Amino acid sequence: MKMKRCLYLFLANLFVLIAQGQELKIIEKTKINWDDYAERVYLDKTEKTFKKSYKRLKSIDIFKIKYLSDGLKIEAFAAIPKKEKDYPVIVFNRGGNRDFNALSLFGNRKMKGISAIMYFSYLASKGYVVVGCNYRGCGNSEGKDEFGGKDVNDVIALLDVVEELPNTDTNRIGMFGWSRGGMMAYRALTKTKKIKTAVIGGAVSNSFKSIIARPEMETRVLAELVPNYYKNKEVELTKRSAVKWVDQFPTNVPIFLMHGSADWNVRANQSLELALEFQKYKIPYRLKIYEGGNHGISQFGKEKFKDIIAWFDKYLKNDAPIPNTALINPFENRKN
Repeated sequence: MKMKRCLYLFLANLFVLIAQGQELKIIEKTKINWDDYAERVYLDKTEKTFKKSYKRLKSIDIFKIKYLSDGLKIEAFAAIPKKEKDYPVIVFNRGGNRDFNALSLFGNRKMKGISAIMYFSYLASKGYVVVGCNYRGCGNSEGKDEFGGKDVNDVIALLDVVEELPNTDTNRIGMFGWSRGGMMAYRALTKTKKIKTAVIGGAVSNSFKSIIARPEMETRVLAELVPNYYKNKEVELTKRSAVKWVDQFPTNVPIFLMHGSADWNVRANQSLELALEFQKYKIPYRLKIYEGGNHGISQFGKEKFKDIIAWFDKYLKNDAPIPNTALINPFENRKN
């Protein structure tokens, strides 16, 4: 009966999209059958009881997805709570470049890959649908990684993918990006109105300063990935420097900036500098610096995730009003 209802809801959404004249993005969607990974996830293969580290999978389904972005087949993963209702959505943007930090089911330790099972199921267990992709040229995605160029379209296209997934409230979409993923989120925020709030961690917001602090980011990443980089260096660095175009940010999307004060990969002064620009242009934001925190703020793991969930709960689940960005004069209404 439940399968029939899921099929009905999927077909209903499909017909609505077709009726609205929207081009479908998803070309392949496969629900993971954990029997195929029995040795890895089950404590008891006969009873199909999950190991402690995978216990969230009892209430969450994981999907592998292929969708279209600029005609390219892009790989993505989604974690969807099994209980049928409409959940707010978190679009996750991974960090890294090429296959470094790429998403996979279990994660690739050699490449410091992210486990879609562990990471996505945690966020989904808090009452969210979670979806994220391997940008073009990464993982099993077609195309070439441009490190914040046309690959931003892969993130924008994910917002359409969300509309084709079950149990999603498409009016409540948040974006969560770390490092390069935060840079992708900054660009996405200027290109779509579908994102209601964002959490950005350890993100590049000034590529001009990044290549000074870490010259190898220019020679081994930007020069190798960005088309005609040296010919158009100023333009391409500006594209990847949110601090240069804060005037293009929406003023009704609250942004939570997180950074470790001891972050070597992306220096904390980048988020500090961006926060000052947000203040200038009245972009609603919160900035939290974790004292002694590294690039992933791993020393504050529990606190970090508590902060992330609290932010999304506030602006996606509880629909909190946009924070006031106007200066408050304590003497303005005081009687003489």
